[in-house]
Amino acid sequence: MSPVFARRITGVETEFGITATRDGRAVLGPEEVARYLFRPIVAKYRSSNIFTSSAARLYLDVGSHPEYATAECDSLTQLLNHDKAGEVIYHRLALQAEQALADDGIGGQVYLFKNNVDSMGNSYGAHENYLISREMVLKSLGKQMLPFMITRQLICGAGMIKDGQFVLSQRADQVWEGVSSATTRTRPVINTRDEPHGDSHRFRRMHVIVGDSNMSETTFALKIGSTLLLLEMLEADFELASWELENPINEIRKIAADPTGLTPLKLVTGETVTALEVQRGILESAKRWLEVRPDEGTPNEEMARVVDLWERTLTAIDSQDFSGVDTEIDWVIKRKLLEQYKNKLACDWTHPKLAHIDLAYHDIHPERSLFYLLQRKGLAARWTTDEAIVHAADTAPETTRAHLRGQFLAAAEETGAAISVDWVHMKAERPEPRTVELLDPFLTEDAQVDELIAYMRENQEAK
Repeated sequence: MSPVFARRITGVETEFGITATRDGRAVLGPEEVARYLFRPIVAKYRSSNIFTSSAARLYLDVGSHPEYATAECDSLTQLLNHDKAGEVIYHRLALQAEQALADDGIGGQVYLFKNNVDSMGNSYGAHENYLISREMVLKSLGKQMLPFMITRQLICGAGMIKDGQFVLSQRADQVWEGVSSATTRTRPVINTRDEPHGDSHRFRRMHVIVGDSNMSETTFALKIGSTLLLLEMLEADFELASWELENPINEIRKIAADPTGLTPLKLVTGETVTALEVQRGILESAKRWLEVRPDEGTPNEEMARVVDLWERTLTAIDSQDFSGVDTEIDWVIKRKLLEQYKNKLACDWTHPKLAHIDLAYHDIHPERSLFYLLQRKGLAARWTTDEAIVHAADTAPETTRAHLRGQFLAAAEETGAAISVDWVHMKAERPEPRTVELLDPFLTEDAQVDELIAYMRENQEAK
C-alpha cells in the first residue's frame, strides 16, 4: 500500500443567489443589490474582491453572484465551520445593505440564497477543492472518481423541483463533461486546470464542480467526508472495485430523477450496475479503509460518523424508508417538507407555493430561512455549533497556511499598511515593496512572515 495524504488541505467556494424585494416585488436588479451588499467592503478596501479576517476570499463573481471561498482547512469539521462562516459574514452585510436601502428611500429586504439555480434556470456553483499529490495523474484519477461523483447526489444532493417533479440534485443538469480544463464553457464534473496554489512540484488541486450547495451540516460532512475517504483510498492504492462508465454524463441526469438509486449504469465492459450498487461498493471499501487509516487530519472517530451516516442513507434509499435520515440529508429533509405542503394543498409539483418553499429553504437569514426553522425545531440535525461557526467567521484556521495570512491581515488592519494578498503571496507595499511567498499550505509558522509583519509595524502610518 502506498503512503497516503491523510492530512489534506480542503476548501470550498460558494456562490449565492441575491435579490431584494418589498411587498413581494423586486426593488432593484441583482447587480444593483450586489452593489449595496458590497458597499461597506468597497468603502473600506476600495475593492469588491478581498480577503477577510478569517483568511477567506470574499468577492463578487460574474453574474452579480456574491461568492465566498473558505480559507485552507485540514479537517472536516473545520471546513464545515468555515463554510458556514460565509453565511454569517454575508448575513451581516445583508443587514447593512437593508439599512442602506432604507436610508436611500428604497426599502426592502435583501435575500441571499445558498442554492444553485435561480428562477430563470441560471446556475451558479458550489465548488470543492482537494489538495492531492503531484504524483497522481488527475485525468486518470478523475476517471476513477467519476462513478462516485455522479452517484454521490444520492447521499448529498440538495434536491429541487424541476419540470413538474422532484429531483435529487440542482447541479446534475448543469454539467456537460466528465473531466476537463474548462469551467464555464463545458462545466465538467472535475476541472483539471492546473492551479495548485502551492508548490507545483509537490501538489495539485483537484477542483470539483458537480456538487450542490448544502444547508444541512450533516449532509455537507457526508459530501466532503466520503470524497476525502475515496481520495485517500486511491492515493494509498487501496483495493477498490472498478466501475468505468461508458457515458457518465448521460447517466447523471437519470440518477437525479430516480430516488430509488436503481438507475442502471452501463460500464465500458458492457455490463450494468446500479447507482446504489456503486455507492455501496465504495462504502464497503471505506469501512475497511477505516480499520487501517492513519489517524491524521480528520480524526478517525469523525470519519466513522461519516461512514455511519453514509451507510444509513444508502439503507434508507434501498428500503425507501427515510425515517432514519430525514433530519440529516438535504434532499430528504426538503422533500419531506414539500410533500407535507403538497398533501395539504392537494396539488402536484407545479404549484407555485411549492416553488416558494423550495427557494425559502435556502435563505441564509437565520430567522427567515425554512431550513433554519427546521433546525431550531430539531428537524434538521447538527454536526457543529453556532459558537464554532461564529468563531470561524472572524478567525483564520490555526492549523494551515491560513493562520499566517490571518496574522498578516490583522497586522495590516492594526498598522494601516498598504498591502496586497492572494492564496500564496503576502506583500507590504510601502515604504519599499516586500513580498513573502508561502508555497506550503501546511505552514503555520514562518520567520519571513514574522519579519514582514515587523516591517509593517516599524513603518506604521500615523493615524
